[in-house]
Amino acid sequence: MEETKVSAEKQLDFNIINASLDKLEEENRVLGGSVVRLEEENAMLREMFNNANNELANLKKPALLVADVTSIDKDKAIVKLPNGNKFYSYIAQELNDVQAGDAVLVDQKSLNVVQRLDVNNNLEVEKFVILEKPSESWKEIGGLKKEIQEVKEVIELPLKKPKLFERIGIQPPKGVLLYGPPGTGKTLLAKAVAHSTNATFIEVVGSELVQKFIGEGAKLVKEIFALARSKAPAIVFIDEIDALAAIRMDTGTSGEREVNRTFMQLLAELDGFKPLDNVKIIGATNRLDILDKAIIRPGRLDRLIEVSLPDEEGRLDVLKVHVRKMNLQSVDVKELVGVMEDFSGAEIRAVCTEAGYFAIRENREFVMQDDFVKAIEKVKFLEEEEGAGRIFG
Repeated sequence: MEETKVSAEKQLDFNIINASLDKLEEENRVLGGSVVRLEEENAMLREMFNNANNELANLKKPALLVADVTSIDKDKAIVKLPNGNKFYSYIAQELNDVQAGDAVLVDQKSLNVVQRLDVNNNLEVEKFVILEKPSESWKEIGGLKKEIQEVKEVIELPLKKPKLFERIGIQPPKGVLLYGPPGTGKTLLAKAVAHSTNATFIEVVGSELVQKFIGEGAKLVKEIFALARSKAPAIVFIDEIDALAAIRMDTGTSGEREVNRTFMQLLAELDGFKPLDNVKIIGATNRLDILDKAIIRPGRLDRLIEVSLPDEEGRLDVLKVHVRKMNLQSVDVKELVGVMEDFSGAEIRAVCTEAGYFAIRENREFVMQDDFVKAIEKVKFLEEEEGAGRIFG
């Protein structure tokens, strides 16, 4: 009996010990998991600290100057700063691939080359141009059948069938000049021909080519044409070209002389093109009368295409283009065209937009004849107030 009692006590003690061991193992697992989490948090905090410390150290470093290398002499280089100053600087030993024409970083104090800058040569010029593949097609242009035909002959045909001109033995114009009142579709023509030829469309405004510092405008023109060659086939569209190519005066301010320098660089670039190159130039202006004769002489923009206000048939074509996606009800487009005499394409589009707003104000989902009548009266009123076509230019 006593032996059985002792055995039972031993078994109880053994169970208690096992339970204690199991509890200790469970606590050990919990502590192990906590240690792992703390180590992960510690690593994350350490990484955040290192990143913040490195960022702080970088912010304390002096900025480096961007310069251009003009020539190399063994371990030294002549670098040109943006302000035009040139310096004879040492090149860091680890830089073995620096060549003339490269962009580099130089120390502000010593002006020694410390790093080669791998940047696109067109990085600056792309700030001044609109570079795109246009989506506008010939179907979106109404009332300009003759103009479309001429643009196709001068721009589209040489890009698509250059061999045809070689067999005939003639050289097509290097570009065209589109002139006429504002809002008649000059830009739309340029975009449509770029779309039909699958060419890169480079759009720049003439006034943006005039820069503050001497030589900067000419450099920008040079880079634009270099960009066009690299993106060929390409079409360079210079809008408001009269801001750059106006008649040159014998005397003038320093600003006018800088405009003339930029203009002469444009003429030199036009002369450097071959007629059958994959780059075509299209200029646009509202003031043909003030253009310098040098820009429109044979061999440059010698094909002049007038984009005038549409006639009644042309206005009908333009109106049909703009209303084809509109929800119309009881609208006589021929009657509307009759009262829109001397309206440009932009003004016809404005009429369609205003007619839509009149419908929206009355919570209708369709446009009626009366909406167009009110819109025509509104556009005419604005035209009389601001001057013919000025607000649409």
